[in-house]
Amino acid sequence: MTMLRATEGRLTRADRDAVPENGLRHELLDGAIVMTPSPGVPHQRVSTRLFLMLHAVVQEPFELFIAPFDVVLPTGDVLIPDLSIGRQSDLTDKDLTGVPVLVVEILSPSTRRRDLGDKLTAYRDAGVPHYWVVDPSVPRLIAHDLVDGEYAVVADVSGDEPWTAPAPVDVRVVPADLVR
Repeated sequence: MTMLRATEGRLTRADRDAVPENGLRHELLDGAIVMTPSPGVPHQRVSTRLFLMLHAVVQEPFELFIAPFDVVLPTGDVLIPDLSIGRQSDLTDKDLTGVPVLVVEILSPSTRRRDLGDKLTAYRDAGVPHYWVVDPSVPRLIAHDLVDGEYAVVADVSGDEPWTAPAPVDVRVVPADLVR
């Protein structure tokens, strides 16, 4: 993971968009450009399987997206969640501009601290109502719901333990099934 910080003030989306393509993901988080390498096989396996599960249940007026896809938050952060569900009315030809109803981050060695720290804070501060974190190494899913401006853990399941999400989509997830 590499970070670029402004010498004065905060970097902007224009600064992020000006970074030459180099095979890394470029996100704008708290005024800094964060670049991370492409994820590995365990991460991609979980991402694909969870995408297929969610794709089967997402309905209008929502739409499901898989990385790389920019989510432009009202706070100015431009993040690339592994999976996101947003309102179709918040879509542009390039990105989702607004608050997604669900964001999923899949932990990798290079993103673990940021996904559980700065990105959780960024999504909370932007008002994202549902934030899931999946750890392929356990396997484990932790689901957070926004309650009075703070994230509350509403599910923490691992292995073969099932969890059925009541919102924003009705889907049953078994963490072990995401890695098999």
